[in-house]
Amino acid sequence: MNARGLLAAFALLAVMSSAQAQDYPTRTVTVIVPFAAGGPADVTGRIVSEIFSRHLGQSFIVENVGGAGGTVGTLRAAKAQPDGYTIISGHVGTNGLAGFFYPNLGYDAERDFEPVGLIAEYPEVLSVRKDIPVNNLKEFAAWAKANEAKLNMGHAGVGSVSYIGCLLLNTAIGIKPTMVPFTGTAPVMNAILSGNVDYDCDPVLGPLPHVRAGTVKALAVAFKKRSPMLPDVPTSYEQGMPEFDCAPFYAVFAPKGTPKAIIDKLAAALDKGLSEPAVQKRFADLGADIAEPNRRGPKALGELVHGEITRLGPILKAAAAK
Repeated sequence: MNARGLLAAFALLAVMSSAQAQDYPTRTVTVIVPFAAGGPADVTGRIVSEIFSRHLGQSFIVENVGGAGGTVGTLRAAKAQPDGYTIISGHVGTNGLAGFFYPNLGYDAERDFEPVGLIAEYPEVLSVRKDIPVNNLKEFAAWAKANEAKLNMGHAGVGSVSYIGCLLLNTAIGIKPTMVPFTGTAPVMNAILSGNVDYDCDPVLGPLPHVRAGTVKALAVAFKKRSPMLPDVPTSYEQGMPEFDCAPFYAVFAPKGTPKAIIDKLAAALDKGLSEPAVQKRFADLGADIAEPNRRGPKALGELVHGEITRLGPILKAAAAK
């Protein structure tokens, strides 16, 4: 094919892509949530699916695909057809830092996905069994060191946000507990309630009802400011442990190669939804910091992913190696 023919072919593809995006979506869209039902990732994914369904006039259905710190579901999303009918509601672990923990991951967080938009950031909280004789971060650090040999930490898989948060905590304290994997943080909390796991690090949403019920104790919010959902729980900064700083982002991505027009359509719908007072209240009630308008688009999300990989990657890689 000569140059003129190639140009004509590219022009035809551009027209077809534009027409496809104009009609999109014409059928049900699958939103992969790479964790078990019930945790922050699942709840976030379902809110976002409702936003897309409402603003794009088609069903967006959540599919929970847990395993390996969320990387099983994320790999499935990466390998899906880039036509806009499979997207993923992921986070800083699955779509940022997982490559530091899984050398044979099967996907590259930056190269194999198109960023759609940032949803929110969830400050993490350290939660412990209610019968552990500690009431603050300093007491927990001393207790954890004294009981390190029998200490059990629960997480949603290597590379998950619960794993990342507690890895930062363990490194700051200087402990190496037994790290027990689950398919999500909801099962981790059940294990804490039953006494089989001592502690975990999870966005406020997960432990919130149990903290309020008095069945678990929240010792520290891993952020610079307190959570309005747990106003009596001091931050890690207040308690002299700024290294325990983890407020993972949750965001929407599509497989690499998804037409830009479709990405833009999804991003616009997400932006509209996040600007709705009812949606903002839902996220506020979950303890999330919803993304400001200037941080919601594809470009801003791509920069955030790269920035978090640059900031946290080397620290977590070194900690995991130890």
